[in-house]
Amino acid sequence: MTLKIPRRLPWLLAISALIVLADRLTKLWVAAHIELGGAIPVIPRVLRITHWTNEGAAFSMFAESASPHLVRWVLVAFAVVLLIAVLVALVRLGDRFTRTTVALALVLGGAMGNVHDRILYGSVVDFIEVHIFSYHWPDFNVADSAIVTGACLLLLDSLLPRRQAEPSPETTVQP
Repeated sequence: MTLKIPRRLPWLLAISALIVLADRLTKLWVAAHIELGGAIPVIPRVLRITHWTNEGAAFSMFAESASPHLVRWVLVAFAVVLLIAVLVALVRLGDRFTRTTVALALVLGGAMGNVHDRILYGSVVDFIEVHIFSYHWPDFNVADSAIVTGACLLLLDSLLPRRQAEPSPETTVQP
């Protein structure tokens, strides 16, 4: 009798879908309730909900490019290649929950949220503004948070020692 391990891929894709949903809902709320350039203080001098658009990449890189249309489509192309690679990895590894598969699901959801905005609007809405003492972190959104969290999980997973896999019953030789 073989024990069939249920695939976790649908659950991992559900994590990605929840990230996309949370990203869309928060961006729509910000666009509807905060004027562009405006802000709502949440924790004075630490956290504000703002409303900015970012036509560039992370930290607004390339936002002031002389060819914004080219930047937009290069970023979309890069994101689509990333989405395909992450999806292929999830399909191959999606039989269980690990730090890697959860990280990939987070990256997939975040990349999908931001590429959606780039394709439809040409920019993404950034709205979380953090200050730590005199340091100001560039504004970001839910999709960015998911991508960074996923990347940190992948880094953590690469630094932690691997457990020895137990041999499967199919590969064990019986006398």
